[in-house]
Amino acid sequence: MRRTSPHPGRPGGRDGAKGRIPRGTPGAVSETFKTATAASSSVDGMTAAFSAVGIVAADMGASLEFYRRIGVDIPDGSDGLPHVEAKLPGGLRIMWDTEETVKSFAPDWQRAPGGGVALAFDCGSAEGVDRLYAELTAVGYTGHREPWNAVWGQRYAVILDPDGNWVDLFAPLE
Repeated sequence: MRRTSPHPGRPGGRDGAKGRIPRGTPGAVSETFKTATAASSSVDGMTAAFSAVGIVAADMGASLEFYRRIGVDIPDGSDGLPHVEAKLPGGLRIMWDTEETVKSFAPDWQRAPGGGVALAFDCGSAEGVDRLYAELTAVGYTGHREPWNAVWGQRYAVILDPDGNWVDLFAPLE
């Protein structure tokens, strides 16, 4: 069953228009954005829960070594496996698959240039950001942006993992 949107300019909206909502139109901001609500149901009462971040690794061993240096607890003996998972504090998981694993179910898969996703790691202190960035670049990882004091009140740095993914290192400024 197709639901009708109560918002003008949205597909199925009151004015029947499709596409974007003109600025200043009442209802342009979703109700869920305006008010804090409990988790909402999406399909047949099911609620999707963010559970993991996946990385496609060109070289599993190199990728796992990088994340071990950051402090991710990755099981020993995992470097030669086609799929690896590690649980992070708070319950979120980080998962790695080799390119071959991904191509086994998506034969036309290709690495996207630039990616567009960054992982962010809290280093505990501004000194922790500086120290970890220095350690990682000293052993040959590519620094993308040296540590700086960001206007949003954090010490921040960006380094690239072996697959070119941005990895943000941050901590609150004291």
